[in-house]
Amino acid sequence: MGARELLSRGAGAALDSFRDDPLTIPGDLCIRQKDCIIFDFELVTSSVVSELLRDNLGTVLEIVRKTYVQHRDGLTVNPDSLFLKFPEKKSARIIALPAFIGGDIRAAGIKWISSFPENIDNDVPRASAVLVLNDYETGYPAACLEAAGISAARTAASAALAAKTLRPEGYRDSTIAVIGAGVIARTICDHLVAAGCRPQKFLVHDLNPQSGQALVQHLTERLSERAATTDLDSALAADTVVFATTAATPYVSTPFRPGQLVLNISLRDIAPEVVLASANILDDIDHCLKANTSPHLAEQLCGSRDFVTGTLADVLVGAIAVPAGKPLIFSPFGMGVLDIAVGSFVYERARSAGRSIRVPEFFAAAGRW
Repeated sequence: MGARELLSRGAGAALDSFRDDPLTIPGDLCIRQKDCIIFDFELVTSSVVSELLRDNLGTVLEIVRKTYVQHRDGLTVNPDSLFLKFPEKKSARIIALPAFIGGDIRAAGIKWISSFPENIDNDVPRASAVLVLNDYETGYPAACLEAAGISAARTAASAALAAKTLRPEGYRDSTIAVIGAGVIARTICDHLVAAGCRPQKFLVHDLNPQSGQALVQHLTERLSERAATTDLDSALAADTVVFATTAATPYVSTPFRPGQLVLNISLRDIAPEVVLASANILDDIDHCLKANTSPHLAEQLCGSRDFVTGTLADVLVGAIAVPAGKPLIFSPFGMGVLDIAVGSFVYERARSAGRSIRVPEFFAAAGRW
């Protein structure tokens, strides 16, 4: 039995093969030495992750769509995220997102992602992350992937899916404003264009003029879109507004107009009064109404969840219609199941292409006695 077949059957199948024939060494999944079973471990580096994500934008969008529906159908386990904060670094945090997704993926794991906004002052990316995937049969960690790219891609695909779903009339003769011009914003723009959400013009606003101009250059030179920098008020007046900032507290208090679509990706830019005056679509209601997100502040202000229209998955399956007559805000808290689903795809593609890095005998002396 080859290693690829063993991987597809899971490490549990590998263990069964050892019991049936203890002299067999079935490839590179695990090895029996005397009374020990030794599991290898695999790594997937940033360059490989980035290439696979860049070459599969449409596939990632479909994975995110399918995962949202599976989550709605109860085929996932997505516990609350755990926030590690620091007394002397008020803006910094590291977040643990464990999750399991069933269905045809049947994968578990955890993303460990740091957000250190002060990195930006030194021209270092704000976020860094790893994703550990566990074998479902044995629970053994099977791989570790660089995951800042995976996290950005699933966030961007979520935004693009919402943009496509919640504005069914399309984007011709419209404007999309992107507020915040970092890695997440750039990745969102990539996915918007790949999803066919191509406006007449992109508007970009960032407190750092160099960052704003860099995103405009990416849009014009790499994506062949019309784009220009603008002031905050003009950005807020666009037909579609994308928030991708590091804001910790709300600063937008002007209500949006009916017909505007707001992709509230950074979650904390909008005052609760503005949220309450809008229709609201979330990714997961329980998850999004916490950690002082704008929807959470709205819940605290009004004392109920009646302002929540439903979830994006509700719209995807036709359980609710796209709300009309009000501004529409999509707020995704970001779910670990999306990281597991996208990460599993990247891992399988990297492994099948021989581009994962094996760490032999990572788990040694795995026998019980």
